[in-house]
Amino acid sequence: MYSNLRSLIFKIDPERAHFLAIQSLKLNLVSNIFDENKNDPILKTKLFNQDLDNPIGIAAGFDKNAEVYNPLFKLGFGFVEVGTVTPLKQYGNEKPRVFRLVEDQALINRLGFNNHGSDTILNRIKLNKKLGVLGVNVGPNKDSNDRLNDYLIGLEKFSEVADYITINISSPNTENLRNFHDENKLKELLKSILEKKKQLKTEIPVAVKISPDINENQIDLISEILLENEISAIIISNTSEASRETLQNIQRHQKGGLSGKPIEKKSNLLISKFYNLIKGKIKIIGVGGVDSGKAAYDKFLLGADYVQLYTGMVFQGPNIAGMIKKDLKELLIRDGVKNFTEIVGNKTVS
Repeated sequence: MYSNLRSLIFKIDPERAHFLAIQSLKLNLVSNIFDENKNDPILKTKLFNQDLDNPIGIAAGFDKNAEVYNPLFKLGFGFVEVGTVTPLKQYGNEKPRVFRLVEDQALINRLGFNNHGSDTILNRIKLNKKLGVLGVNVGPNKDSNDRLNDYLIGLEKFSEVADYITINISSPNTENLRNFHDENKLKELLKSILEKKKQLKTEIPVAVKISPDINENQIDLISEILLENEISAIIISNTSEASRETLQNIQRHQKGGLSGKPIEKKSNLLISKFYNLIKGKIKIIGVGGVDSGKAAYDKFLLGADYVQLYTGMVFQGPNIAGMIKKDLKELLIRDGVKNFTEIVGNKTVS
């Protein structure tokens, strides 16, 4: 059905189309008719000691303002991450700021953390009891004088309503945000996060979302720093400022972060490298080019414990979680696997 509608949807401005998708989910106009594998033991797992129906999550960026996380659970996603949320409401960058690269099955966005602000989003979550495992992705305001403290504000505000908090240091659309990948800045940030958790007396798991554009030396350093600061998960990865060489679409040089199929290999290579370094001590959530059971399967083989997607849903439609689960189950049965966790890290590359 979606393939018939897609040509019409793709005639609409991408950001407008996204707004309409959110409204449709609010009104429960989208069903999960292809989700035949709910509660299948072959896909069951745990995320931070909470039961998951399956390891397929929706990445931050789709439900920025925590408006439709429950409809997303109903579509068959195992977990949902909302945000990125900043302490204060902000508009983000000027429009147009989202671009479809249809030939490449990709998006480029330079949204810039547009969101309703932490107070509004916190109240929204309090009023809408979550139906599954919910993560809140937090970041700093563009004009903040103390970006590190903005992360602490996010941690404090959402620690009582979220199942985990993601520290987003990797968006390319907030100037100098990726400086937090630098050794000293990352150490200072994560030490402050750890201290804040102790002050709040909370055990909420913390994930860190990294850039796909880091170099080899940074991989080793980031792994060490995450381990030292009791980080629960690493999300690999955000959108890329690079990776434009093989793109076909005329909009390939638009400024912003590239997501979708063109960053799949880069994401997979990073997953494998981090898996070899952290040896299961930190959970890995793999993101980048997940649009099929095979794409998810590949990430599990390389060391991801879970996967997330966003761009894949733009191109494959709202029933993508059900389709991925169906294809993934067939691959696992083919290989004689009783639960997908048995394949995690079975095929790493150096």
